[in-house]
Amino acid sequence: MQDLDENTVTDAALAQMAGTSDPRLKQIMDAAVRHLHAFVRDVELTPAEWLTGIQFLTAIGQACTPIRQEFILLSDVLGVSAVVNALHDRKARELGTQSSLLGPFYREGAPDLQLGDCIVQNPSVEPIVIYGRITDNAGNPLPNALLQVWQTNEHGLYDLQATQGDSMDMRANFRTDAQGRYFFRTVRPLGYSIPMDGPVGDLVQRQNRHGFRPSHIHFLIGAPGYRELVTALYFSDDAHIDSDTVFGVSGSLVVNAKDDPDSPIQGLRAVRYDFRLARAVVDEAGRVGADPSRLMPAAE
Repeated sequence: MQDLDENTVTDAALAQMAGTSDPRLKQIMDAAVRHLHAFVRDVELTPAEWLTGIQFLTAIGQACTPIRQEFILLSDVLGVSAVVNALHDRKARELGTQSSLLGPFYREGAPDLQLGDCIVQNPSVEPIVIYGRITDNAGNPLPNALLQVWQTNEHGLYDLQATQGDSMDMRANFRTDAQGRYFFRTVRPLGYSIPMDGPVGDLVQRQNRHGFRPSHIHFLIGAPGYRELVTALYFSDDAHIDSDTVFGVSGSLVVNAKDDPDSPIQGLRAVRYDFRLARAVVDEAGRVGADPSRLMPAAE
């Protein structure tokens, strides 16, 4: 029997896991153990701090509901989601439009609307128009591509926050026309603070971070044979455009709403953005995020 210390316990743990039959699981868990043990040694973690960490993770799990995903929020504010997303993009067969984060407020089952419809049920400000084309990387139009959109309202709330998930608003599904065109009406979303009433919000406040995301509209776009695109458009004049608390902004995704003589709906300010979809690899999947209800434990 070997007497273990803070260094040799790492090798002992790896040896016990050596018989893991799934090679990818073995690779991930070996690395996780090595890095976790190195982290504990690096900061010389105390028993009290270890318990605080356990309590923090426990509180995050307890905060998760079918309409709130606190673990995805933690991953976002630590930049982990952005790293996973960037690694996923690096492995693509080809890249189309720049991707961004799905975020913790995506929902399945949004209503199917007709091109030109407004995704906000009762807007209190003048709508704007979002329009453009969905094409492949060569510029060929993709008819009948599915475009899922969601955003906050003009007050900075998603429907999951405004109505506790009882109804859907500020989100919809559209299909492109024969020329790959899409257009819809919405309101200019308000930039917002991430939820500060939970353990992740407490952490962000203790780090003296502002916790804000700049004004943006989410897009999830797909077509058969093409790589699913998770992205967002960010409004350039938002005060937090250069300091997004979840690291989602890329320069190529920054837009302005302006008078546009080419807009399919005249009389309203418009944003034009053409999205390019990359060809897919067989059996490729890689949506970094999920509907919060999908991540809840199955009912017994």
